[in-house]
Amino acid sequence: MSRAASSPPDLPASLRLEQHDFVAVLTVSRAHKRNALDDETVRALGAFFEAPPPWAKAVVLAADGDHFSAGLDLSELGEHDAFGGLLHSRMWHAAFARIEDSAMPIVSVLKGAVVGGGLELAVTTHIRVAEESAYFALPEGQRGLFVGGGGSMRIPRLIGAHRMADMMLTGRVLSATEAEQCGLAHYLVPAGAGLGKAMELAARIAENSPITNYAVLRALPRIAEADPETGLLLESLMAAVAQSSADAKERMEAFLNGRAAKVSGVGQ
Repeated sequence: MSRAASSPPDLPASLRLEQHDFVAVLTVSRAHKRNALDDETVRALGAFFEAPPPWAKAVVLAADGDHFSAGLDLSELGEHDAFGGLLHSRMWHAAFARIEDSAMPIVSVLKGAVVGGGLELAVTTHIRVAEESAYFALPEGQRGLFVGGGGSMRIPRLIGAHRMADMMLTGRVLSATEAEQCGLAHYLVPAGAGLGKAMELAARIAENSPITNYAVLRALPRIAEADPETGLLLESLMAAVAQSSADAKERMEAFLNGRAAKVSGVGQ
């Protein structure tokens, strides 16, 4: 059931929060600017994911209108000198780090423009659902700029530095199909179906053990980047913590007693 969130955090007019059982739907609401991101919105996104609602077990990040986000609101960029620009970029880094490092799984709904800072925001989320209308670009190179929201670190991890260089040097625009093929999106759905798919995934994620979700979001990326021996030790520690929980014991007992569904093939 959808309803306005109870005790919503102090959000600006550019963000709207709704509660769907244990799923929080946070919507960027700047459709008049193709959801370009101003400082107030970026700071509020960081603050929200630093302290998400206690009732939420997963978050869907959506956007009003036809576009996810056309990137940085360039009307604000001209106000900074070089040092101000540095601090502005670091503010984006801090806010986006709170999103990526959130212990709350985040599913984003990508449609229309996923461009510049909008793409940098998208890749901070953990599961990305792209509608067929979505297109992905990094036009900073054609504007005399460089990415400043953490894109040079996160995007190459997904698609490789060589492909990101192509996008920035030539202005290449990736379709939703290309984005799914190269790893910018996990799911590709028809136009208008993104929110429904994201809600389905978020509801499924919310049913997981909180410890397992925490391990996947916080431990797995660090294990993947560690040297093999350190990574395997971290894996063992996290596995021991997860399997020792009362929740894990109850779930395993249900499986062994035939009360939990078994994994089956696709379409079965």
